[in-house]
Amino acid sequence: MPKSSRHASFFSASAAASASATAEKVGDNKKKAEKPAPKLLIAAEDIMTVQNNALASGPVVTGSIQPERKADLRAEVSAVVLQVLKENGESVKRGDVLVKLDETSIRDNLNSAEDNARSAAMSMDQAERALQRLKTLRASGMASLQALDEAEMRKNTAQSELSASKARAAAARQQLQRTVVRAPFDGIVSERKVSNGDTASIGKEMVKVIDPSSMRFAGRVSTDKIAMVKVGQAVSFRINGYAGQEFRGKVTRVDPAANDVTRQVEVLVAFADASQPKVSGLYAEGNIEAQTVNALMLPEAAVVKVGDKSYAWQVKGKSLARVDLQIGKRDQRTGNFEIRSGLSAGDIVMRSPSSSFKDGQSIEMAVPKVAVPKLAMADITDAQGK
Repeated sequence: MPKSSRHASFFSASAAASASATAEKVGDNKKKAEKPAPKLLIAAEDIMTVQNNALASGPVVTGSIQPERKADLRAEVSAVVLQVLKENGESVKRGDVLVKLDETSIRDNLNSAEDNARSAAMSMDQAERALQRLKTLRASGMASLQALDEAEMRKNTAQSELSASKARAAAARQQLQRTVVRAPFDGIVSERKVSNGDTASIGKEMVKVIDPSSMRFAGRVSTDKIAMVKVGQAVSFRINGYAGQEFRGKVTRVDPAANDVTRQVEVLVAFADASQPKVSGLYAEGNIEAQTVNALMLPEAAVVKVGDKSYAWQVKGKSLARVDLQIGKRDQRTGNFEIRSGLSAGDIVMRSPSSSFKDGQSIEMAVPKVAVPKLAMADITDAQGK
C-alpha cells in the first residue's frame, strides 16, 4: 500500500475513534441529566390534609391607636411658667404636680381680697351693733323711725360688701390653686408644650397626659360598607411597629354620622386582651369580621409563590405532583389562604415544601421509631451475652 494511503487510513480511524468517544461521552451526560431525582423520605409531620375551615371576611378598617383616657391640661390663669416637673414619657400618679406657675400677682390679689373681707366683716359688725342699739332706743321712744331705717340700710350694705369681699377672696384663692397643675389620673406625660420662663396665657396647652392602659383602635370604615358593621363584631388588625403580630378586638362603638370631609365613619375597637401597645398614634389596619363562610383553606407555609402564580406539592400515591392553585382571600386571624381551585378537601400536601422538590419525585413514608424500654433492652443484652 502506498505511503499516502496508509496515512489517510490512519487519520480516518483516529477521527472515527474520536467521534465514537465523543458520542459516548454525550450519551453518558444525557443519561446523567435524565437521572431521576432521589427518593424522598418523609415523615407524618411533613404532610397535612387539606380541609374546609371558617373564613372570616368583612370591611377594611384603618386608623390609629388612641388612649380612651387622655387630658390636655391648659393654663387657667395668665402667669409665667416657673417650673416644669415632668418630661415626656415620665409616669405620673393622680395629684402629682406637673407644672408650677408664678403666683406672685395672684397671691397679692388674694391678700388684698382677704384684707377687704376682714374690713367688711368689721364694718358689718359695727353696723349690726348700731342697728341693735337703735332698735333698743326706738323701743323706749328715744330714736326716730327714720334713723332706724337708715341703720337698717347701712347694715344691709355692709352685709352685701362682706359677701362680695368673701367671694373675691374665694376667687383669688381658687386662682392661686390653679397656678399648680396636677395630674388628673395615673398615666404618663405624652407631650410637654411649655418650658421654664414661658408666658402661659389662659387656654394655652401645657401638658398632655394619657393612660397607656386604656388604648383602643380608633378606626374608620367606608360609608358603603358601614351597614355590615355592628357593635360586638370581632376585629383582627395589625399595628405599624409590631411586624408579624396580629391583634384581636371587638367593635364597641359605631359613630352615628360620617365625617364631612373623608366620608368615612369612625369605629372604636377595644383590645380583646392585655397585649396592647403602650404608644399612642401608631397606624393600624385590619378587617371587621362581619361574616364567616366555609372555604377550603391552606396554611401560608404550604403555598409556594413565584411571581403572580401559586402552587403546592400534592402527595399522589408514592410520588409528588406540583399542583397550580388559584388563591382567594387571606384569613387575617390565622394567616391561611382560601384555595379556590387546584385542590379538594381530603387531598394530602407537603406542609413546608422545599425548593429541591421535583414533579413526579418518588416518596417513601418513614417508619416511626419504636422506643424500647430500658428493662427490655437489658433483657436483649443479656440474651445476646448468653
